[in-house]
Amino acid sequence: MRKFFFALAIILSGCVTDRNFNQSNVCDIFKTNPQWKSYAEKTKEKWGVPVSLQLSFIKQESSFNRTARPPRQKVLGFIPGLRPSSAYGYSQALDGTWEEYKQSTGNYNADRKNFADASDFIGWYVDGSYRLLKLEKSDVYNHYLAYHEGKGGFQKKSYIKKKWLLGVAEKVERQAKEYSNQIKKCNFHKNSVF
Repeated sequence: MRKFFFALAIILSGCVTDRNFNQSNVCDIFKTNPQWKSYAEKTKEKWGVPVSLQLSFIKQESSFNRTARPPRQKVLGFIPGLRPSSAYGYSQALDGTWEEYKQSTGNYNADRKNFADASDFIGWYVDGSYRLLKLEKSDVYNHYLAYHEGKGGFQKKSYIKKKWLLGVAEKVERQAKEYSNQIKKCNFHKNSVF
């Protein structure tokens, strides 16, 4: 019985990630969570989406918190009410969009709390925006607007009157550029696809 619990503890510890890292430093992110590097590289190979874009989206959306959700709205100023959306996990994917992703990719067991699945979701979504909206995959700014507003919202330019969102998209773009520059300086294995 002891062996069973010991084995279970080891297995479960593999599911928990350490968020005690500098979220603005890609070298620190991958040093602390080395498996994330291989997941992000796999997404880059599969969808052609830069690792720096993937990480900048995840940082903005969830701060690398696998169970992130939007805060509950307050009723009468203090009673916790409903959440404003179904966004959840690393990618903050909405329920409907997540289901569309699972159907489209055949990844029926995908979990929004799983970094590999969240990375693949972002790759799939950006690839879809690339195809529909003709956005270059390196265009972090516009891809973030399409990610936040949805592809239809982006086509309708729903972001135009949201100055706060334009500022967030600029922030995400800056972070992606920082990550991209840092990746070149990290001491990763030579066979990296960065």
